[in-house]
Amino acid sequence: MPGIAAAALYAEFGATQAATVWFATPVHYVAEMSNVRLPADGILSLQAAEAQALAMDFNRVWGDSGFRLTSGARGQLFCVSDRPLSVATRDPEEVLDRHIAAYLPTGAAAPILRRLMSEVEMWLFQHAVNESRRGAPPATGLWLWGGGPALKSLPPVHGWTAGDDPFFNALTAMPGLGETEDAAPGVLASAARPGTPAWSDVEARLERSWASLRAGRIAGVALSAKDRCFSVGARAAFRFWRRPRPWWEYFP
Repeated sequence: MPGIAAAALYAEFGATQAATVWFATPVHYVAEMSNVRLPADGILSLQAAEAQALAMDFNRVWGDSGFRLTSGARGQLFCVSDRPLSVATRDPEEVLDRHIAAYLPTGAAAPILRRLMSEVEMWLFQHAVNESRRGAPPATGLWLWGGGPALKSLPPVHGWTAGDDPFFNALTAMPGLGETEDAAPGVLASAARPGTPAWSDVEARLERSWASLRAGRIAGVALSAKDRCFSVGARAAFRFWRRPRPWWEYFP
């Protein structure tokens, strides 16, 4: 299982001269009396030009540190290290509306990554990129996560992927991996909420999955929302789909 960030970096740039790769997600912290919190809207999206400007300046400041930033075409930032570092990190989605202290990197090399994240906070204070964001929340930190060894290739995968998950988006870029939702296994990962315009695409894909399940072309469908999961086999598909409430109402 490759690291999430390493897979995404390889999908965008191919093999990269690096030992370890993390996502460097821009965040906006809120300082409280004795804690620092990542608010519910604290994960930020940067324009590609903003991400590129941050990467260039980071590489100027940390040029001899063994760390550097790389910016992707859609504003994604990657932090790469010249050294292999054993660190466990957390997805920033898990930290939303929580104090960050319990979610910072852990492991043998965690002090190195924590120190870098702390130094980045000071670097971003009144940074020119933040000054130009025109009223949008400033990036007050870069949350490093999804780390793993840099890749020379992605593992072979058969099936289809869709949605907006960074790991599965990386696999979608592989030759031969498309969105043929017939008998092939597949994954749909979406942050869309029921009732939103983006939800209609999720429902349409699920309708095709139920049809394939009832026709016996696939063996089952698993539906997950955070820590809740339904697994539906072919024999239960008809009864499950005809419940009086939409399936997503069974998730908190």
